[in-house]
Amino acid sequence: MRRHHEEGVHPVSLPVLLDIEASGFGRGSYPIEVGLARADGTRCAFLIQPADTWTHWDAKAELLHGISRARLIREGYPAVEVARWLNDELAEIGVAYSDSWGYDNTWLALLFDQAGMLPRFRLEALRRLLSEAQMMLWRETKEQVVHDYDIRRHRAGDDARLLQLTYSETLRLAAE
Repeated sequence: MRRHHEEGVHPVSLPVLLDIEASGFGRGSYPIEVGLARADGTRCAFLIQPADTWTHWDAKAELLHGISRARLIREGYPAVEVARWLNDELAEIGVAYSDSWGYDNTWLALLFDQAGMLPRFRLEALRRLLSEAQMMLWRETKEQVVHDYDIRRHRAGDDARLLQLTYSETLRLAAE
């Protein structure tokens, strides 16, 4: 795969991608890290301190993302600060995209509810942006991007950037 652009430098604006890592899946799970890949290709992420009522913990999820509950308590930011940051980042753009909309939207709602705030943006499913040709290229291209860019999986900022790079590359390949 050819790299057409240096990391963070793109001639066209890319969609903003959002990814959330969580304490597990299903009932009782909650967001532990939120990450963004911005339109200019830069990325950022914040760990989230668990609220007192957020007690669910899945050891299998911890094996994937490598973030311990103790680390969240020690290094995470309160939900209100993370929600405020997301609104500051995304209010003007108005939309971010996720490849796991069902889960991420639920965890985002939980975060904003805990913060006592409303999001000033909406979260949309990434597949709404993809052409049929991009969808057909997605899996193989994503694996190649992980390899080419040496991306660490299951961390919110890196996963958001992976999705954004995969989107960009499938767009390029579909146009060829």
